[in-house]
Amino acid sequence: MADSNIADTPVKPSKDEKKKLDNELNEALEESFPGSDPLSITQPAPSEPDGDSKRRD
Repeated sequence: MADSNIADTPVKPSKDEKKKLDNELNEALEESFPGSDPLSITQPAPSEPDGDSKRRD
Protein backbone atom coordinates (compact mmCIF):
# COMPACT_ATOMS: atom_id res chain seq x y z
CA MET A 1 0.00 0.00 0.00
CA ALA A 2 1.18 3.54 -0.71
CA ASP A 3 1.85 5.92 2.13
CA SER A 4 -0.95 8.54 2.08
CA ASN A 5 1.42 11.26 3.34
CA ILE A 6 3.57 10.93 0.22
CA ALA A 7 0.61 11.39 -2.12
CA ASP A 8 -0.52 14.54 -0.28
CA THR A 9 2.91 16.21 -0.35
CA PRO A 10 3.26 18.73 -3.20
CA VAL A 11 6.39 18.48 -5.32
CA LYS A 12 8.29 21.77 -5.49
CA PRO A 13 10.00 22.24 -8.86
CA SER A 14 13.62 23.38 -9.02
CA LYS A 15 14.41 26.95 -10.14
CA ASP A 16 15.27 25.72 -13.64
CA GLU A 17 12.06 23.69 -13.89
CA LYS A 18 10.01 26.64 -12.61
CA LYS A 19 11.61 28.98 -15.13
CA LYS A 20 10.90 26.50 -17.94
CA LEU A 21 7.28 26.09 -16.82
CA ASP A 22 6.85 29.87 -16.56
CA ASN A 23 8.28 30.35 -20.06
CA GLU A 24 5.98 27.66 -21.47
CA LEU A 25 2.97 29.24 -19.77
CA ASN A 26 3.86 32.72 -21.06
CA GLU A 27 4.28 31.37 -24.59
CA ALA A 28 0.94 29.57 -24.45
CA LEU A 29 -0.78 32.71 -23.15
CA GLU A 30 0.76 34.84 -25.92
CA GLU A 31 -0.33 32.33 -28.58
CA SER A 32 -3.91 32.25 -27.30
CA PHE A 33 -4.29 36.00 -26.77
CA PRO A 34 -6.90 37.35 -27.21
CA GLY A 35 -8.89 34.38 -26.03
CA SER A 36 -12.20 35.97 -26.91
CA ASP A 37 -13.66 39.09 -28.40
CA PRO A 38 -12.53 42.30 -26.73
CA LEU A 39 -14.80 43.77 -24.09
CA SER A 40 -17.29 46.36 -25.22
CA ILE A 41 -17.70 49.48 -23.12
CA THR A 42 -21.02 50.35 -24.74
CA GLN A 43 -24.32 48.51 -24.77
CA PRO A 44 -26.30 47.97 -27.98
CA ALA A 45 -29.64 49.70 -28.37
CA PRO A 46 -32.66 47.61 -27.34
CA SER A 47 -34.11 45.56 -30.18
CA GLU A 48 -37.59 46.05 -31.54
CA PRO A 49 -40.27 43.55 -30.45
CA ASP A 50 -40.64 40.74 -32.99
CA GLY A 51 -44.42 40.79 -32.90
CA ASP A 52 -44.83 37.21 -31.65
CA SER A 53 -48.30 37.36 -30.12
CA LYS A 54 -47.97 33.93 -28.47
CA ARG A 55 -45.17 35.05 -26.20
CA ARG A 56 -46.02 37.00 -23.06
CA ASP A 57 -43.44 38.75 -20.88
